[in-house]
Amino acid sequence: MSNSKKLSERSKKIIPALSQTFSKSPYSYVEGIYPTYLSRGRGSHVFDVDKNEYIDYVMALGPIILGYNYPTVNTAIKNQLKKGISFSIPHPLEVELSEEIKSIIPSAEMVRFSKTGSDAGTAAVRAARALTKRNNIAYCGTGGVWHDWFTVITNRNEGIPIILKKMIKKFNYNDIESLKILFEGWKGEVATVYMEPILNEFPKNNFLKKVKELAHKHGAILIFDEVVTGFRLANGGAQELLRIDADLAVFGKGIGNGMPLGAITGKHEYMEKFQDVFYSTSYGGEALSLAAGMAVIHELKKKPVISHCWQLGEFFISEFNKISEELEINVRMEGLPVRSSIICKNEKGQSSLLLKSLLYQETLKRGILFGPGYVFLSYSHSKKDIQKTLKACKESMKILKDAIKKKNVRKKLQGQVMKTVMTF
Repeated sequence: MSNSKKLSERSKKIIPALSQTFSKSPYSYVEGIYPTYLSRGRGSHVFDVDKNEYIDYVMALGPIILGYNYPTVNTAIKNQLKKGISFSIPHPLEVELSEEIKSIIPSAEMVRFSKTGSDAGTAAVRAARALTKRNNIAYCGTGGVWHDWFTVITNRNEGIPIILKKMIKKFNYNDIESLKILFEGWKGEVATVYMEPILNEFPKNNFLKKVKELAHKHGAILIFDEVVTGFRLANGGAQELLRIDADLAVFGKGIGNGMPLGAITGKHEYMEKFQDVFYSTSYGGEALSLAAGMAVIHELKKKPVISHCWQLGEFFISEFNKISEELEINVRMEGLPVRSSIICKNEKGQSSLLLKSLLYQETLKRGILFGPGYVFLSYSHSKKDIQKTLKACKESMKILKDAIKKKNVRKKLQGQVMKTVMTF
């Protein structure tokens, strides 16, 4: 890791947090053991600046849905690069990609582009507030929108007017009563119900249908946050998979396979408000990202990208949990096959970052790159990748089990315990 360490020392002098993204900062991983810089990627594998190779399950925090250096996407970007990147008036790709998105996303009658999922989310909230003439937000999700209206309720809320905290309250997934209580306390004040349509479990008892009915009953606009679920659960995202559409839906991550691209979609009656709402960015029509988005959707339509990831994920989760059961260690892979998490629990049944850090330290030594958040799969991951990963996980779980038995987990950990980016 000598090159990584040298770059880290240089970075400390010039880059706050050593990264542009908190979740990519060294402390989010096992600092001192994990590489701090990656130099390139190919398919499902990445290579650090010291030329170590890993099977990657972070996938740039989720955007890489097809794979690194994916030929079709690369070709689309190169072809557009010869023609130009940004222009003085709109480019035809803005229309063409909007039509492609409309063709696969339920409720996407109109489209506006952004550079990130957070931007898209904030734009949708602004439109909802403008449409309803209200300010308050009912929120359900795992975070991920790093703008003031959401970040104010996290522990990383410095620099944000605290008064915004009064305008957002959380309700619980699969708990319609918690949303009813929120509406009762905020009669006539809720602009939008903003939520991830699916978390780590499927909706129960017609939960999403009830949410939509409740939102509309109280004059609120339903916004689905499909930044993670879009282009991953189904071609048309969670709306297609769960057979329910929102008034507005926002996308990011997988839409560009790593290029900076997000989208706000929805029905005419809501999207037309963007003619009045000030949402404007110089790079919304940047053509390289739009070309990448076109290539991604074409691949989704032509190839079994989604089914491949679901099938591999089901196999991965099943075999991973068989290993932990056989070893009688409290380590589980939970969630959806295309969006799962590895949970390590201590003797009290509590989730433990210390135990997880030791497990990840050992899997990294065996060429596996797990990250602080979800386990993501791409179309480039293979059965061979999963089998190699399972072998590494089994060896690592044995080391973890022995350390737990001997009560020397901390001593076995050669790096720092992983830290969470934020809590809310």
